[in-house]
Amino acid sequence: MQGQVYSRLGSFGAGTPSPPPPPSPVRAGGRRTPSKAGSARGSLEAAAGVGWAGAAKRAAWALLAALLRRQAVFLFAPLLYVAAMLLYMGSLPLDVVPRIIARSAPGSVYRSPQLYARLRAEMDADNYTDALATVWRQTYKGGVWRPCIHNMSKSLPESNGYIYVEANGGLNQQRTSICNAVAIAGFLNATLVIPNFHFHSIWKDPSKFSDIYDEEHFVKRLQNDVRVVDKVPDYIMERFGHNLSNVINFKIKAWSPIKYYKDVVLPKLVEERFIRISPFANRLSFDAPPVVQRLRCLANFEALKFSNPIATLSETLIARMKEKSVGSNGKYIAVHLRFEEDMVAFSCCVYDGGDEEKKEMDAAREIGWRGKFTKRGRVIRPGVIRMNGKCPLTPLEVGLMLRGMGFSNNTAIFLASGKIYRSEKTMAPLLEMFPLLQTKETLASDEELAPFENFSSRMAAIDYSVCAYSEVFVTTQGGNFPHFLMGHRRYLYGGHSKTIKPDKRRLAILFDNPRIGHPFSFLCRWKSLKRHLLNMRTHSDAKGVELKRPNESIYTFPCPDCMCRLNRTAHSKPIHPR
Repeated sequence: MQGQVYSRLGSFGAGTPSPPPPPSPVRAGGRRTPSKAGSARGSLEAAAGVGWAGAAKRAAWALLAALLRRQAVFLFAPLLYVAAMLLYMGSLPLDVVPRIIARSAPGSVYRSPQLYARLRAEMDADNYTDALATVWRQTYKGGVWRPCIHNMSKSLPESNGYIYVEANGGLNQQRTSICNAVAIAGFLNATLVIPNFHFHSIWKDPSKFSDIYDEEHFVKRLQNDVRVVDKVPDYIMERFGHNLSNVINFKIKAWSPIKYYKDVVLPKLVEERFIRISPFANRLSFDAPPVVQRLRCLANFEALKFSNPIATLSETLIARMKEKSVGSNGKYIAVHLRFEEDMVAFSCCVYDGGDEEKKEMDAAREIGWRGKFTKRGRVIRPGVIRMNGKCPLTPLEVGLMLRGMGFSNNTAIFLASGKIYRSEKTMAPLLEMFPLLQTKETLASDEELAPFENFSSRMAAIDYSVCAYSEVFVTTQGGNFPHFLMGHRRYLYGGHSKTIKPDKRRLAILFDNPRIGHPFSFLCRWKSLKRHLLNMRTHSDAKGVELKRPNESIYTFPCPDCMCRLNRTAHSKPIHPR
């Protein structure tokens, strides 16, 4: 036995050649010996005979064996598949159509009511933090922030003539027209006639300049920079037969540069001594020299002061709003909500009102913008509009956003808005989330509001004033109102505007997320939504302290002196008469 062991060890020793290794299956080309192939085929036939008796089964195995021997036959497999599908489809009745279920793109559908229903219990339980105590964590680092406004003391040279403008639009679009008219009149050394307000079919407000603004203060504050009169002298009007329609009217393109006024308007002004420009909204570009920007700032932030009736009621409502927010040291939030019927109709967004909502919106669009939305070839895609963040936020969505940003249900809110679309239904969830919410209608008595109720611009001026003195201002849709208000607040608070301007594209996706609030998604409920919204508020904190960028509206970013160093000598050289 021991000899056999040694014999085996010796045969594999160093001096003895080892037996050759078995042939590689790769080098062998995958060929099998006849004995092994016959054995395998025999086992397959035996299995077929045992498992599936019958000639049909044996024929199937024979076909499979043939396919294995000739692999090129697999090239005909697609043809066989197509033939089988045609036979199958031919056996179906024509009235049966397969149903394809596809989910809409994220953020394209209004599902906020369903989200609120799922999250309400958790939201009500999470009421321990108050964002008013922590805003604004970002400190303003711009140093001493001063607008580019200084008083002029030199007397004005002889006027080149009179300019009459017709301001169109709502309150703040008219405000733009007034400020631009002041800037152009000062630059051309012209006398400005108190602007006339065009009656608009949407706002339907017949108010005059003196009904909204303090006309005496306006004239006095501008006396060292621009001459302002309430009417054109008779000796000038005699040249035109005392008929304003005989006065040459300039049709000026929107956002025209100041050079156009110097090269085209000024020669005609000197020749005619009286010109008019109608309409006049947004007829001067934001990219203007410092001398023009200064006049815009002067008009907007110093000369335009609301009339005494509006200012008096506004001060009363501000005091009452501070009383309502005594739990937060008199601090309150102001929200500008654009969910009036005309705004919803113009946006072409779809909410949860079904066929009735569609009929109302179609009728409103036809009344306000006849034919604009039914032109041939015009395609309206509400889902795309929502995904792009262009849909007005509903009161419910505003409430979800603010609660997610950390504002508790004890926060006092002033809501600036017109008549809310379907207010009884749409305002209910917002009042549930913020029971201390107030409007000018709830703060003022019927007698106090009576002189303003039928005048949309005067009502907007009251909203504007109460919003200006809030701790935080929330804008939900954009437009002239929030842009002017943000600039006014920067002017009042040394450059720091506490404004929440949400990312509505992100909001559309968040509020349409099927996982948030789902009963089985334990990691993506209220806390997950709140984390996203707190990050959005932090971004607003940082945006509130930024400086003016090139070509930014001077009304939104009153130019700080570090970026607008005026040459007083340049300003003291207005255009003299020729």
